[in-house]
Amino acid sequence: MLWYVVAVVGQLMFALYITVLYGGGALRGDLTVFNAVMPKGYVQGDALGNATVFVHLALAVAIIIGGALQLIPWVRKHAPWLHRRVGRTYIMAAVLISVGGLYLVWVRGAVGDVTQHIASTLNASLIVSCGILAWRAARASDFDQHRRWALRFFLSASGVWFFRVGLMLWLLIFRRPAGFDAKTFEGPFLSTLAFAESIVPLAMLQLYLWAHETAGDRAQVIVAMLLVVLTCAMAVGIVGATLGMWLPKMR
Repeated sequence: MLWYVVAVVGQLMFALYITVLYGGGALRGDLTVFNAVMPKGYVQGDALGNATVFVHLALAVAIIIGGALQLIPWVRKHAPWLHRRVGRTYIMAAVLISVGGLYLVWVRGAVGDVTQHIASTLNASLIVSCGILAWRAARASDFDQHRRWALRFFLSASGVWFFRVGLMLWLLIFRRPAGFDAKTFEGPFLSTLAFAESIVPLAMLQLYLWAHETAGDRAQVIVAMLLVVLTCAMAVGIVGATLGMWLPKMR
């Protein structure tokens, strides 16, 4: 519950940032805001690429809100119809955003090196795979497996957010861009973080499921302590991202 509350607060801040910066700019007709952070957010004459970026950002907000709603036990218990409808929309939106993200990375071009692009492809593949498996398990009424795959799906779909939070945590620790070039956005740390955004959360989830279902009391305490430590680190990264990246862009 502690992890969920911290994560959802951080993700909602990210959604607010996207809505205010990009949504506000679009309403004002100021498309230059799309280049405030993304080098190729808006490219004159590239209708397909621009449309992909716009849809990508809109779906990101929908996914954040939908994902937070799906994990609330009260909704699953007392409003299963809402859980099912939001779940279907959530999966479809995540698949679309993954395909669009691959287009932006490999066709339109994005910052970072090939290693980071491969990591983004891995993340997109995990989102699609976990989403399909969660949907199939629900269709088969195998709700235990559905829960497992839905949690994996949620974490995979949060990969971009994990990357930003991890980056700001790193910058707060070292007070400088250690292990990467801030101008080219390349370097060993960013390449490692690009893979870690998917692997670390999924590994922690697997450890949590093991401790919750089969481990003894001592192992459960150790895993709980590890989760608390990671949650505190995540909270620091969220504060850093909010104050350093998101709030300044919303003014």
